[in-house]
Amino acid sequence: MSNLVTIKDIARALNISVSTVSRALRDAHDVSLETKSKVEAMATALHYKPNFNAMGLANGKSHNIGIVLPFITNYYFSTVITGIQEAAYNNGYNIVLYVTNDSPERELAIINNLSIANLDGLLISTCCKTGDHLQHLLRNKIPIVFFDRIIEKVETSKVVQDDYNGAFLATSHLVEQGYTKIAHIAGPRNLPLTEKRLTGYLDALKKHCLPIREEWIIASGFSQECGESDAMELLQLAKNMKPNAIFAVNDRKAVGASITLKKQGITIGKEIGIIGFTNDPISCLVSPSISTVAEPAFDIGFISCELLLKHITKKQTPCQEIILPAELIVRESTQRA
Repeated sequence: MSNLVTIKDIARALNISVSTVSRALRDAHDVSLETKSKVEAMATALHYKPNFNAMGLANGKSHNIGIVLPFITNYYFSTVITGIQEAAYNNGYNIVLYVTNDSPERELAIINNLSIANLDGLLISTCCKTGDHLQHLLRNKIPIVFFDRIIEKVETSKVVQDDYNGAFLATSHLVEQGYTKIAHIAGPRNLPLTEKRLTGYLDALKKHCLPIREEWIIASGFSQECGESDAMELLQLAKNMKPNAIFAVNDRKAVGASITLKKQGITIGKEIGIIGFTNDPISCLVSPSISTVAEPAFDIGFISCELLLKHITKKQTPCQEIILPAELIVRESTQRA
């Protein structure tokens, strides 16, 4: 026999109707504040938990939100998930994770096979270049919020870190440390994140009247292995063309670059400086520790989820783009002495 407390138990304890309890818990305008307070107090005393499945049948809500993201194993996305989960839990929502492994084909398959009836909204960090695969969700009035990796042309809310200014800060820091030949190992082209960090890098070089060379800009994936191979490509340039600093699109690529440099007997910092982007814990565990630009990962998750919940509960909520500031963190990899 189930011991689950229902609104009938609250109504019986207070000697009021079930419908009054139901309206009080929904904060209906036709229930007095005194009655609402009594209902809430009794619900707490009896350890009442809303039955979202039953509520969903009544109001068309599943109280589930989907999350589509490239990875769950790296620091950034695991921290984002923690922020999302906190906001979802605070509002009585469950989360359903879908992992693409940074594969556009897998993302398309996931989106095309989503059960719309079982999700109230979707949070997505995309690896696709266009948002065509999301149009059927938007047509069916499923709220979508992008975070981190976005598609600018899709008219939805977006929550991102300040990629442009973070990259500008990172590159300017290298210049201030005396590096004059600065390369950039970038992410995949056509992603807004990649392009904004590239633009920040380029604008910083222009401001300081430093050379911009195409061979110093290498676009590839986001992995540590890509960082290793990108750094090797830079080292294979002619002696007078080799850079003396590297700005990596993220910390995993910065770590990969540092591995390659150390294998080649190059002193990081003194001979070639390295700076990353994320503030992944690994950046302060490796030796030398890697300077970076910190991203507010938890806040990105929390704010994007709260924004999605606004779109779910208030359909007329206008689309917003929220940009959170980045912070420069200086460590050993950019110290020339």
